[in-house]
Order: sequence, then C-alpha cells, then structure tokens
Amino acid sequence: MHVLVFAAASSLVFAAVTLAQAQAQAQPAGKVVQVRIGTVSPLSGPSAHAGKDIENGARMAIDELNTKGIVLGGSKVQWVLQPEDDAADPRTGTTVAQKLVDAKVAAVVGHLNSGTTVPASKIYANAGIPQISPAATTPVYTNQGFKTAFRVVANDNLIGRTLATYTIGTLKAKKIAVIDDRTAFGQGLADEFVKGVKKAGAGASVVSRQFTNDKATDFNAILTQIRARDPDVIFYGGMDAVAGPMLRQMKALGLRAKLISGDGVCSEKMPQLAGDALVDDKVYCVVAGGVGAAQEAGLNAFTKRYQQRYKIPLQTYAPYAYDGVMVFAKAMQTANSSDPARFLPALAAVRHEGVTGSIAFDQKGDLRDAAMTIYTFRKGQKAKLAVLR
Repeated sequence: MHVLVFAAASSLVFAAVTLAQAQAQAQPAGKVVQVRIGTVSPLSGPSAHAGKDIENGARMAIDELNTKGIVLGGSKVQWVLQPEDDAADPRTGTTVAQKLVDAKVAAVVGHLNSGTTVPASKIYANAGIPQISPAATTPVYTNQGFKTAFRVVANDNLIGRTLATYTIGTLKAKKIAVIDDRTAFGQGLADEFVKGVKKAGAGASVVSRQFTNDKATDFNAILTQIRARDPDVIFYGGMDAVAGPMLRQMKALGLRAKLISGDGVCSEKMPQLAGDALVDDKVYCVVAGGVGAAQEAGLNAFTKRYQQRYKIPLQTYAPYAYDGVMVFAKAMQTANSSDPARFLPALAAVRHEGVTGSIAFDQKGDLRDAAMTIYTFRKGQKAKLAVLR
C-alpha cells in the first residue's frame, strides 16, 4: 500500500513539474510593449512622391529597430509606424495630428510642408508629444517656444542667405527675378532669399517679384513680365510639381535665366517634370542638410538600401525621416522609457551620428551647425556641387 501511495505521489509531482516547465516555455521571457511612432506627410496630391519618401525612410528605421531587441523599462519593444496623409493641407494636417495624439503615439516624424508643420506643432505641444520635422524649414516652427518641436534640417534663414550668397558670388548674377507660391514654405524662403540679396549687395538687385500658387500650371503672364527685365537668375520658392512645368514654359518663352530654388526642387522627379527644359546647369537648388567626405559612405549605403528595398529612386527626405526615428529611439533608450514626459529631456540633449550627419539641437530645437548642399542637374541627374555650413 505504501509503495502504491509513494508511486502515485511521485507521478503527481512529475506531472506538476512537467506542466510548470511547459507553461514556462510557452510564456515569453519578458513583457512586450508597443512603441508607436507617427509620420505625417502628403501621401496624395502633387507632392505625394516626396511625402512617400518620408514614410519609406521612417519605415526603414522602424524595421531596423525591430531587429535590435531593444528593451525599455524591462520590457522588450515592438516598434510600430503609423503613417498619416496630410495632403499638404494645413486643415488636414491638424486633423491627422489630433488623430495621432488620440492614438497615443510616443513621437511624430513630420510634417513635410511648413504650412502643415506649424499648425500641427501646436497640437503636439499641447499633448506633450515630441515632433521632429525632416523637411519643414520655416523659422516660425521653432520660434514658437514649444519644447516639443525639433528639426533635422537647416531653416530658411540659413538657406535663403546661402542661396543668395551662392547666386551672387558663384553664379555672378546681377539681375534677379523672384517668384513664390504663397505657401508658408515658398513665401518664407523667397523672403529670406531677398533679404540675402539685399545684404550681399555687390551690384545685384531684385528686378521683379511675382507670385503664383502651389497648384498652378500656367505661368505665361508672370514669365512674360519677367522676360522684359532680362534677369540672369529666377529664384522660385516652392516645390518641384510647379517648378517643372514652369521650367518648360521658361524654355518656350526663350528665357535664358537659370532657375534657383530650395530643397523642394532638389528631387529625383524634377527631370521627369521638367522634360527637355532641364538642360545641364540650368537649375541650382539647395538641400537643407549635407554630409562631408567622412560621412558620405554612410549616406550612400543608406541610399543603396533604400533603392534595393523600394525599387524607386530616393527623392530627398527619406534619410532625414530615418534619422528622426533613430534620434527618438536613442532618446528613449537614454531615458529608459517611451513616455514622452520622461524622454523629452534626453531628446533635447541628444547627440547622434546619423546618415545625414551629426545631430544635436539648440535651445529652440533647430539643428546645431546645420549643413546645406548645393546641387545642379546634369544629364538628367542631380550633381552635387558643394556642402556649405
């Protein structure tokens, strides 16, 4: 009897141990938490190619982070991207900003356009959600005093001044016409360029100031007025979707002036939009970022990975969106938390070597020691001319 009781008890103990082992194997070693990062950019409309570039760059960062097994506060992190379309429209931009707040995202990479970035930034600031813009250049964005607003590109003050100096000093322009699309980005950049021309002096002057809009297709009236002034250079504040057709009409009207612009025109789609009007050294544009020779290999490797993954050319903003996500992740790891209130101080003090260069922020949230890269187009391809700081 005692033998039978002992055997039965042993069997129960063995079964209990086996069940406990099976349960331990079935359960994860630690809790998994989701960290959701939003991106906002125009995924529809004329600038959809640039907006998708932002989403693609951010997604590459998210996927890379998910291979690293990052742990925050004792929990393994699953990184999730939530892309939203603001259609480059300020009202839509605020709507999707609130949507991301309601979704309790930890951070936002966006928006592309200055006109959507500024109104949306107020919503993120009120919710305490950090925002990094990979593209918006208006000084208004970081002059609002929001502790949540950052960017990884130079602002219009620097870009306008740099373009003016380059136009007068390198291209030797004397007579300059200016056109902008009346958006926050286009008008702001054109205004800063005009200030730069006036400050540079050197016998150069603005001989015509004209306006269009970001959906225009017919520029004959303003270009005819400009042609009468025979400028050396036409500066355009706006995006490639307008600059391409404008360049075609410049050719049709026999305008010999070079076209100068900001990063909205420095896209891989510009040759397609401008067609045979994009002759060599006709267009000069600046991207609000840039790397020196020592960092060029990293950016080139990123570009290659991008093209292999998406089977399309990188436009302009993907590496900045990628770096934006990585900067957020670094700040969270420093703070050991994805709670915006806890990692925001680490974000403000971050130092990160990204594919777009060294990233650190000043007290406003602007990029310290921001670089700019001057490009032209030759044989239908962007050709890098210089990196300026």
